[in-house]
Amino acid sequence: MTKTRSIRKVIKARPTMEGAGVHLNRVFGFGTESLFDPFLLMDDFRSDTPAHYLKGFPWHPHRGIETITYVLAGDVEHGDSMKNKGVISAGDVQWMTAGSGIIHQEMPKGDSQGRMYGFQLWANLPKKQKMMAPRYRGVTRDEIPEVVLAQGVKIRIIAGRVGDRQGPVRDVVIDPEYLDVTIPAGGEYVHPTKRGHTVFAYVIEGQGSFCREKDPFTYEAVGVNYFDMKRDPFVSNGMLALFDDGDDVRVSSEKGPVRFLLIAGKPLREPIAWYGPIVMNTEEELRRAFEEFNNGTFIKNPV
Repeated sequence: MTKTRSIRKVIKARPTMEGAGVHLNRVFGFGTESLFDPFLLMDDFRSDTPAHYLKGFPWHPHRGIETITYVLAGDVEHGDSMKNKGVISAGDVQWMTAGSGIIHQEMPKGDSQGRMYGFQLWANLPKKQKMMAPRYRGVTRDEIPEVVLAQGVKIRIIAGRVGDRQGPVRDVVIDPEYLDVTIPAGGEYVHPTKRGHTVFAYVIEGQGSFCREKDPFTYEAVGVNYFDMKRDPFVSNGMLALFDDGDDVRVSSEKGPVRFLLIAGKPLREPIAWYGPIVMNTEEELRRAFEEFNNGTFIKNPV
């Protein structure tokens, strides 16, 4: 019998600052590894204020993870120690596997209206592949298939499959799904999910009803701060719904449309040693990574 996933937890993204002074909202991060395995961190860096993002993320290292950057508006200039450089523009995705080590920078530039809208997700790598050769995948908006289903549900498929259409990002060890889903007012979408996989949805426009659950006291909720007294029956813009296990996810909208990122992956269930931009399995591996970064042997051709 098919089981629809229920909501396990709802989280409101919290404002923070990263890089050289970029104002963003952290959806989840350090301390939530067991909940979101194999995902480590998600940041929402949507902004209409250039002063809040132009200082960017200057040169910094990564090891042991993958970073996935999805841009909706504006441009992000990037470069790395493998001599890759370019621009991530509206609708594009950068899927970077740091593996054994990479040094890169990401400098948001916005668009002519001062908008810079995007998201970055960190995915863990399993122990046997943490020291794999780094690789980079740049996916342009035109390479991402878009399907329109019944009731006008529109889906951009970055990774994973919807019906007979598959996204361009494939052969990733955590078997990810990454969908950008828009449901018009009064519509519903049911998406099949793999048993045992971690699945969550992050709302980026409007509000929706997830798993047909409208009682906000049937699951745990985390507000922006301790004095946040709002418990809404809908999951709204800037909120994440993490699901329990099951065979599918059901999402519906009522008076207005809802747009959300639906993300899933296979848990690694491995120990994590994490400090800053480097994620390994043991403290000894972490210590070695920082020693190599400091003595210039972190990568073969350091910046």
